[in-house]
Amino acid sequence: MRQHTADSTAPEPMNFGSDNAYGALPEVLAAVMENQTGTQPPYGNDAVTKRLTDVFRKLFEREVAVFPVLTGTAANALALASIVLPHGAVLCHEEAHILTSECGAPEFFAGGARLVGMAGDDGKLTPQGLAATLSNMDRGNVHAVQPHAVSISQASELGTAYSLAELKAIGDWSHGEGLKLHMDGARFANAMAHLKCPPADATWKCGVDVLCFGASKAGAMAAEAVVFFNPADARDFEYRRKRTGHLVSKMRLVSAQLEAIVKDNLWLTAATHANGLATRIAAGIARTPGIRIAAPVETNMVFAEMPVETAARAKSGGAIFYEWGAPQNGRVLTRLATSFATPDAHVARLIELLND
Repeated sequence: MRQHTADSTAPEPMNFGSDNAYGALPEVLAAVMENQTGTQPPYGNDAVTKRLTDVFRKLFEREVAVFPVLTGTAANALALASIVLPHGAVLCHEEAHILTSECGAPEFFAGGARLVGMAGDDGKLTPQGLAATLSNMDRGNVHAVQPHAVSISQASELGTAYSLAELKAIGDWSHGEGLKLHMDGARFANAMAHLKCPPADATWKCGVDVLCFGASKAGAMAAEAVVFFNPADARDFEYRRKRTGHLVSKMRLVSAQLEAIVKDNLWLTAATHANGLATRIAAGIARTPGIRIAAPVETNMVFAEMPVETAARAKSGGAIFYEWGAPQNGRVLTRLATSFATPDAHVARLIELLND
């Protein structure tokens, strides 16, 4: 559904397709190099991995169970499989990454659990929307899947961030219905840079049971952390991780990335910079005739609806970005994503191309 193209003759492509397009933070690379010499026990028995529990305990101000994995898909799928039984259902937004972009991994890893998508303004769920969906599910009927969890994306697929009040309302509703609350935090850093509050306030204090702490988009090479705020929920996670092929032999090189990105709030510093670039783009094109900012710009993504000719002009000038669905009536919704490493000059040039 989402396609991006660029003119191959453009001298200097400017990549606004994804924050995944850029490499890793220098501090992360340095940490990997520091830990690649010498020997350490494999499969997570190394000193670096063992330190992660304390690192994340301090970050979230409570006891946690934390597990490194390589990808966001693995993190989400294994986290959900730990809190949802095979006959269960996960309530999520219809644009949620777990529903649209993970090739059925959550259902597969959970042994057949179903994802139930629903609409929600600005990419968000609400207790009212969740309640309406739940009312159509036949709880207690042996012939129907049973609701077991709610999953939210923070930041959402439209780049918006749930406020603390919104999170608390969803957490209270979920627990009131006996459901676990999962947070897909692929862009958790960008959301937290927007909220400017302690991570504890936006997770377990609002009722989040398990967080997939995204580091790859924040500047790691390939590292995510599954953080359980109720360690009992993680009782069989290690076996699930091994069985699905995600227990890395040289785990210290994965854990070193997570330790480095959390140290001195590097993850927040990088995300704050990326968010600022997105805000700059939005401000630069908000008053351009024919362009409409389609969702609040709160993190590192700008969703802009524009004439197809405007999008084509920007692409021919070297800009790479996603088209969010097919054009309609001569207009197309685009996603412009920034990274900690997006050059300022590229931002300025993109604004110039869209304003021509």
